Amino acid sequence: MIQIESKLPAQGVTIFSTMSAMAQRLNALNLSQGFPDFPAPPALLDALCQATQHGFNQYAPGDGLHSLREQLVGLFANRDQLQIDPLTEVTITPGATIGIFSAIQAVVHAGDEVIIFDPSYDSYAPSVKLVGAKPVHIALQAPSFSVDWNSVADAISDKTRMIIVNTPHNPTGALWSHNDWQTLIQLIANKNIVVLSDEVYEHLIYDGRKHLSALSFPELRERSFVVGSFGKTFHVTGWKTGYCIAAPKLMQVFRQIYQFANFCGVTPVQIALATFMAEHPEHIAELGNFYQAKRDRFNAGLSHSRFELIPSAGTYFQNLDYSLIRPDLNDVEMCQLLAEQHKIVAIPVSVFYQQAPEDLRLLRFCFAKQDATLDQAAQILSAV
Repeated sequence: MIQIESKLPAQGVTIFSTMSAMAQRLNALNLSQGFPDFPAPPALLDALCQATQHGFNQYAPGDGLHSLREQLVGLFANRDQLQIDPLTEVTITPGATIGIFSAIQAVVHAGDEVIIFDPSYDSYAPSVKLVGAKPVHIALQAPSFSVDWNSVADAISDKTRMIIVNTPHNPTGALWSHNDWQTLIQLIANKNIVVLSDEVYEHLIYDGRKHLSALSFPELRERSFVVGSFGKTFHVTGWKTGYCIAAPKLMQVFRQIYQFANFCGVTPVQIALATFMAEHPEHIAELGNFYQAKRDRFNAGLSHSRFELIPSAGTYFQNLDYSLIRPDLNDVEMCQLLAEQHKIVAIPVSVFYQQAPEDLRLLRFCFAKQDATLDQAAQILSAV
């Protein structure tokens, strides 16, 4: 018999698959996994149909269609006044996760260390472990989920090769401030450390706040990968299309890895996105207000519930604290109770930690849903 040793022996089925399967089995309202339950813009769907009908069904260039890269460059120029070369600094990827994976594989080696802020997206640590490197987890400070910079300073060593940033932050919705970025810049000055900035929710920012990209800081321009997602922005998560932007030297090593992880993205999808972005710039301009209205509707519906909350500053996730309801249950148990007894499904925030605080009583709900879905969810939760 062949003997196979797993490279990730402790890795099981993701919590997202588990909770979505539970929602289906129990016929429960699913606010766990992060995807909209409303349709994509009709003009975007029409652009996809036209792209396929007009023959754009063969391989795209490995680094992505130039027209889509140009649209992306235009966004950064308008928002951040950045000059980015679409040829040498932008790669279109089939989803953000493979961009994150390829960036880690490109610059992190066995024996290196990578700083990760918990709670964190579940692909970070496994990607680090697969190259034989060590994830160094630092817990964010609840309830604001701010960075403990003294802990970061203590964690940085000669082995530190990368720091992974996620802003707006999944699952908490927290945003990095200008001071956060400046503190990071000071800590890694004159050190051989690369920044990987996961910015997939960059356009989902609320209450007049502003997204600050790693690329907008000159001190980080030559040492940062920025990863984003068209799926989050255009309500098409199933299209699995994202991007990575980095300075030419970093992008060169990124592409050396990426070309063997995936040859190219889906051609008609890229055509459709480029066409829609050129013809409908108002979509991104209005996106923050669109999702803020959904956040506010959901939260207002919970005003008479026993859940406590701090309104999410970004992303399409809202955390609810159930400490006043069932403090005797951990968050996994509380999710099971809500699913089985109240027919609503969420994500326990503890799964985003290497070691969650014992008193953590937070559940993550996705509000990228139709108003009727949000109203139904708020009604259910208010009765808990």
